[in-house]
Amino acid sequence: MEIQKLKLQSEKNRKRLMEIVYNAKAGHIGGDLSCLNVMTVLYHEVMRVNADAPKDENRDRFVLSKGHCVESLYVTLESKGFIAPGVLETLGKYKSILSGHPTIEVPGIEVNTGALGHGLSIGVGMSIAAKMDKKDYKTYVLMGDGEQGEGSIYEAAMAASHYKLDNLVAIIDRNHLQISGNTENVMSLDSIRDRWTAFGWDVKEMNGDEIEDIVATFNSIDYSNHRPHLLISNTTKGKGVSYMENVAKWHHGVPSAEQYETAIKEISERIAQLENN
Repeated sequence: MEIQKLKLQSEKNRKRLMEIVYNAKAGHIGGDLSCLNVMTVLYHEVMRVNADAPKDENRDRFVLSKGHCVESLYVTLESKGFIAPGVLETLGKYKSILSGHPTIEVPGIEVNTGALGHGLSIGVGMSIAAKMDKKDYKTYVLMGDGEQGEGSIYEAAMAASHYKLDNLVAIIDRNHLQISGNTENVMSLDSIRDRWTAFGWDVKEMNGDEIEDIVATFNSIDYSNHRPHLLISNTTKGKGVSYMENVAKWHHGVPSAEQYETAIKEISERIAQLENN
């Protein structure tokens, strides 16, 4: 997909995200918004997935380790045809298949996630299975930066390096804010690059707020270098909604009616501009 079309798709997903969180009256909106560009590029440009064959054995796998940001995954899956129109309106409703974390009841979701620190271990297992079965599918795992305090992540990091899993790509949504505040005040992470390089990973940084850089970074991955890949995606919490950007309280939150209208107006203006260019 062309860069311009990816930008437009991301903004449409952003608008849809605001709609479903507002209607459900629940959602981890700040982190949803910070990882939405990456999610859009993964599903619309990078990954080999097909809504008509969701269980194709050669499909690429995606694991949302930061499972509390499932709303961003829902809107992305809807935009790719995995979730039928109208289903997202049931979010937060009785008997809906849509939960506050990913579950395999939802078409296109590979595994239940949300217990932070577990996603990378699952991704390592999937990548090992691909090697054992001599399959060429890739596994992509999206983690939060606050999640990096979980020790199980580093056990998985060692295993991925040991087994030379060059078919595994982990992404850290580096927005610097977690529920308790700035990550460096809660549990300092820097230097992420040095730490993961020491574990034997091929580490790259990208601007996760810019579609062009996300696409270029994924295109630069060498899937034959016998090393697992880590992308540090530098992002803005609440990206795309002016009053939410870089504000920790929007880790989880629902906008008021007035705030909702402001957000929809901002996003709609960007959509109109992209459609007219």
